[in-house]
Amino acid sequence: MRTDLRQLHEALLDLTAFLNRPQPDRSLIAEAGIRLDRALFPLLVRIERRGPIGIVELAETMGRDHSTVSRQVAALEKSGLAIRRPGRTDQRVREVAITAKGRSMTAALDAARERLVGPFFAEWSKRDRSELVRLLRRLVADLTRGEIASGSGSQRRRSP
Repeated sequence: MRTDLRQLHEALLDLTAFLNRPQPDRSLIAEAGIRLDRALFPLLVRIERRGPIGIVELAETMGRDHSTVSRQVAALEKSGLAIRRPGRTDQRVREVAITAKGRSMTAALDAARERLVGPFFAEWSKRDRSELVRLLRRLVADLTRGEIASGSGSQRRRSP
């Protein structure tokens, strides 16, 4: 493996490991001053950012089984944070959307994230932050377009 690709892979593994640790989520929830099960936190944010979204698509974006996500969405519904409804374009598809209460909660999480994470980027220029976002978006688009995870790419692509 080329050294630069190996280093990129290691950096992505490190980033994934950091993002999957429970403590940052707990800290963010506490800073936001909200009551929310840590397991539901990423789901609520994803619904707010990508919704309304079908349950199966949501499960795929979360890397979870659709039955697990369906149960978690039920917990968000019970808390009044999300609502399930027939799809707008296909009535057979069940989609989930955020409620006003859920949007209020994600706004509190966004403000808390700004307070907690903002200082880490204080010494980064606006240009550097924008470049990081641009490059990450490009990486995700290229990986998605190449369908690396499915192995259906015709150019001997491998999983990251």
